[in-house]
Amino acid sequence: MKEIQIYTDGACSGNPGPGGWGAVLIYKGVRKEISGGEVHTTNNRMEITAAIMALETLKEPCRITLYSDSKYLVDAIGLGWAKKWRANSWMRNRKEEALNPDLWERLLMLLNTHDVRFVWVKGHAENAENNRCDELARLAIKNS
Repeated sequence: MKEIQIYTDGACSGNPGPGGWGAVLIYKGVRKEISGGEVHTTNNRMEITAAIMALETLKEPCRITLYSDSKYLVDAIGLGWAKKWRANSWMRNRKEEALNPDLWERLLMLLNTHDVRFVWVKGHAENAENNRCDELARLAIKNS
């Protein structure tokens, strides 16, 4: 399996409001940058979308380390929350619906194809790739 590093970030101007996402994929030193935006969305939706779009870019199953500054994304996958929400008909608990079930469903399907390890990184810090994803996401807001 090819080993890929993916960095992702999402951003929103207002929450909800116009949003953007960015991702950097690295394979054997070769970089690919992707980004996009939506007119009306939330920061969390953009964080999940960045991961989905990066994974959907891959043409074959890969072993991936995905870096994100979103605890929501990293913990929902790493701690099994998203799978639990799906098993409970997209309920967080007996009273609260899970947010973004459409995106979680897409992401969970992609995780059946790829071997993905999610790693949290501090946002707006020393990580150049995360900072580049933030730039891509903010540029996408302006273009959406």
